[in-house]
Formats: sequence, structure tokens, C-alpha cells
Amino acid sequence: MSTPKSLTAFTVATTPPAYDRPRPERLVAGNPLRTTWNHYEHAGMSAGTWSCEPGAWRIAFADGKDEFFHVLEGRIRIIDDAGVAREFGPGDACVIPAGFTGLFEVLEPVRKHYVLIERG
Repeated sequence: MSTPKSLTAFTVATTPPAYDRPRPERLVAGNPLRTTWNHYEHAGMSAGTWSCEPGAWRIAFADGKDEFFHVLEGRIRIIDDAGVAREFGPGDACVIPAGFTGLFEVLEPVRKHYVLIERG
């Protein structure tokens, strides 16, 4: 992982992957393997690459935690608790705001860049 005073080029980063799956109580469809390469972390901000197999689970962002993402490949759908659905594919970007709750669906195997900001 990069230090705060050096550039973090994702294409040459040697970050080891971390693997997880959605928590059982949040799982809606499938049991997708999620892979995260967290290339940078400093002062409440982290950035990296994330990939996931098809599946769906409930998401609940904590107050004070926002995520920006940019889809590189694949397709996802995010549905808020009011039922408003948005789909994102290659080249699309979005911010998931603090406090957001809804459903996260991976429609096609996806890979995205992300930036998470957590405020204390």
C-alpha cells in the first residue's frame, strides 16, 4: 500500500487481494465472491480496485461514509429503499452517499475503481 507522500499508480500496484462475501443476513441472491485491492489508505480515505461475481445483497452505508466509484467492466444495479433503480456499466461513475440503504446487484461480473471517505 502506498504512503501519503508517494504516487499510487493502480496499474503497477502490488497490493495483495482481500476476499469476502456478503454477510448472510444481507444476502438476497447468489453468494458472490468479492475481491478488493485497497491500493491507498490515509486519514479516513481509501482507494483501490474492486471486483465481484453476479449476485445481490442489501447495503447500508454508515453515517459519515461516502463512496465514489467508476465502473471499468461489467454491469451493476443499485436500488434505493424508495425503489429507484440505476444501472451502471463501463465508463459510468456514481457517488453512494453516507446513510444510503438499498440493494446492490451485480448483473455481470464487475470491476470498478473506488474511493471511500470515512469522516469521524
